[in-house]
Amino acid sequence: MHLYKTTQGIVLRRANAFQFLDSDWDQLISNDGLCRFLSGQITNGCDRAKQAVENHLMAPIGSQEIWACGVTYYNSQMARREESEAAGGGDFYSRVYHAERPEIFFKSTANRAAGHGQNVRIRSDSTWDVPEPELTLVVSPTGKILGYTIGNDMSSRSIEGENPLYLPQAKTYEQSAGIGPGIFVTDEPISPNTEIRLEIFRNESPVFAGKTHIASITRKLDDLVSWLYRELQFPVGAYVMTGTGIVPTSEFSLQPGDRIEIEIDGIGKLTQSVVRR
Repeated sequence: MHLYKTTQGIVLRRANAFQFLDSDWDQLISNDGLCRFLSGQITNGCDRAKQAVENHLMAPIGSQEIWACGVTYYNSQMARREESEAAGGGDFYSRVYHAERPEIFFKSTANRAAGHGQNVRIRSDSTWDVPEPELTLVVSPTGKILGYTIGNDMSSRSIEGENPLYLPQAKTYEQSAGIGPGIFVTDEPISPNTEIRLEIFRNESPVFAGKTHIASITRKLDDLVSWLYRELQFPVGAYVMTGTGIVPTSEFSLQPGDRIEIEIDGIGKLTQSVVRR
């Protein structure tokens, strides 16, 4: 089942049936029995609900915070070492890759997140910028994984590479977090064979493509949630980006007007355009 947030209301989709839900988003994400609840809501298809999903999507988030995990793929560890070696921080990333404690950082408030069809942004003071396609966990207040969405953890690699202490500036700014198009709700663990694909287009021509699998994440998803919830409370739940395994080479940087397409099996495709203030 998939949940979508639209300008006309919350829509539930199961197979080809679409219907509006008379519910509050934060209330839904706070329900540990969300999958069971939604299973009982499926009725007949509704053309207006389907049109709302096709034409009026919003970022699928209410009052939740977005957090992110880093260096969870081998490719990410190597890329972070490359970008920070000149600043003397290369060894930090190798250490955290092998450490018991994961890297977890605050990414975005809901009002700074961009949904499907909306713009993500590159900083005006950055010279090396990339998208980071990530499986994103939708987590209840008790720490239960309710479902999954697609995350785009926009990253200013020139700023982070200058000094690892600049990570918050490299990661957290207006329109730096993309999520969507909706939430795949399930009580089952996501398959390790699930594929993540990234394509970037410039003037309608492809300039980068890459793919990876969930199986390449070196940490258990429940463990990432456990570390985040260890000393924090989330009254309406939280979203957790799980890291990226697709890293463009150092010769590539995003430009205004680029189109980013991130697709994850079973969840959908998140399409966003790049702007610079």
